[in-house]
Amino acid sequence: MLGSVADAEDLVQDTWLRWSRVTGPVASPGGYLARTVTNLALNRLDSAAVRRESYVGPWLPEPLVAAPDSTEDVERAETVSIALLVVLESLSPLERAVFVLKEAFGFSYQEIAEALDRTEAACRQVGSRARAHVRARRPRYDAPPELRRRATDQFLAASVGGDLNRMLELLAPDVTAWSDGGGVIRAALRPVTGADNVARFLLGVLRQLGETAQVRPVLVNGQPGLLVIVDGAVDSVSVLDFSEGPDGEPLVSAVRVVRNPHKLTHLA
Repeated sequence: MLGSVADAEDLVQDTWLRWSRVTGPVASPGGYLARTVTNLALNRLDSAAVRRESYVGPWLPEPLVAAPDSTEDVERAETVSIALLVVLESLSPLERAVFVLKEAFGFSYQEIAEALDRTEAACRQVGSRARAHVRARRPRYDAPPELRRRATDQFLAASVGGDLNRMLELLAPDVTAWSDGGGVIRAALRPVTGADNVARFLLGVLRQLGETAQVRPVLVNGQPGLLVIVDGAVDSVSVLDFSEGPDGEPLVSAVRVVRNPHKLTHLA
């Protein structure tokens, strides 16, 4: 809902405090908690929208990082992927709430209506509109996990090895790279487009980081990604999206790099 680990943790804490003050019986604890969390999230999204209007450069959600062999996040990858969270940013707060409750948690429209204090018919309409918007904007090619992991490993090897030609082979011609520095750390203020531009941009970033930079494969929101560490501190987290190449092999169609240190503190 929020795209922010810190905001989500604060919201859960606020919900727990409200729950701890309940003295009478609650017919449906799950429904009460879902309603509380959802409405607190809607309130917080209003203030988040104001903050993002003045955000410097592209905005990306905070990444959730796990070891490459983790299975827990893979099972939830479809509903927490960075690509989907970026799409959710283009929905209204109400559309986002209905979509998340329905698609990520399997709530019925009747339960959603009770949580949002709206009619079931209205929630169905909002849900249909949100699904249509997400379908139109989310990646159409969903590479199998093993192909995605292999392509990510190949991209990692080419990047670390400074192999421009190999990177160009792995990038889709219309690839786009987003770099989120938040005005705190150096990053591209606009999306970088085109295979040649993206490859040179990423290789240039790695060269600037120096020989002490370590690049490690990780899971980012359940998808294979890359973690960059410089002098023992997390410098950035990257995740790749893929499209199908002419030979059926996946090509990197999008690169999202989170460098804003405020979005990486939970990885320390």
